Amino acid sequence: MATTLPLIPELSPERNLSRYLQAIRRFPMLEPQEEFMLAKAWREHGDVEAAHRLVTSHLRLVAKIASGYRGYGLPMAELVSEGNVGLMQAVKKFEPDKGFRLATYAMWWIRAAIQEYILHSWSLVKIGTTAAQKKLFFNLRRLKGKIQALEEGDMSPENVAKIATALDVSAEEVVNMNRRLAAPDHSLNAPLRADGDMEWQDWLVDDTESAETRLAENDELSKRRALLTAAMSDLNERERTIITKRRLIDDPVTLEDLSQEYGISRERVRQIEVRAFEKLQTAIKEQASERGYAQTE
Repeated sequence: MATTLPLIPELSPERNLSRYLQAIRRFPMLEPQEEFMLAKAWREHGDVEAAHRLVTSHLRLVAKIASGYRGYGLPMAELVSEGNVGLMQAVKKFEPDKGFRLATYAMWWIRAAIQEYILHSWSLVKIGTTAAQKKLFFNLRRLKGKIQALEEGDMSPENVAKIATALDVSAEEVVNMNRRLAAPDHSLNAPLRADGDMEWQDWLVDDTESAETRLAENDELSKRRALLTAAMSDLNERERTIITKRRLIDDPVTLEDLSQEYGISRERVRQIEVRAFEKLQTAIKEQASERGYAQTE
């Protein structure tokens, strides 16, 4: 008969931290030998009950580590939840034969899971998430406290230099990160006033073109291309080649190169180009008039 495993307590906004801590204390800590045998049973035989006991016995470790990240303004319930995911990943990959305790191994997975969640929540993708910037993000507060850099706003150049040297980053990165941490993200759905129904996003200006504008521009571009293609048929082969190479490509060919290609002078090439361009203009205007298009310069 299958054993019913006790559920892992949930820490939600409706359930306070003290009640959660009280609930997870009911799961006993493991002695080294017991932990080793449970880890072997899970790794070698897929014993789900053993894995469950390994996870529940370390929930207090997750709560302790998560509490160290309270200063980032995120709900404790979310930090603990992400830390528990990291703990489960650690249990899954834990190798007991290497001789160290699960807690030693799991704390790295727990911290990594919580830190990744914080980084995403703070939208740090905008300023990058390199290893150095992650290190700066998670150590800036600690170092500011250590050197007693308690000033409001920007730090003094001396304190910026100390932190930049300690973390091996540029002074500019320290200043930018300090400003970023001092101004956390705010929801665009937040109301402008407590008694109003307008939100901040209602005042944002969309600088992108409207769908109607893009459609009109694409239609105009298509018409111009059709007129140009038709007008090109009025030119002879040499005129088409010269006008194309001189005016219709991103990297125009020089008069010198074309003069050598056709065995004529540079001035003669220029004259052919001017004549071809005038013929194109005339043909395009005539076709635009026939098709009823508005003529533009």
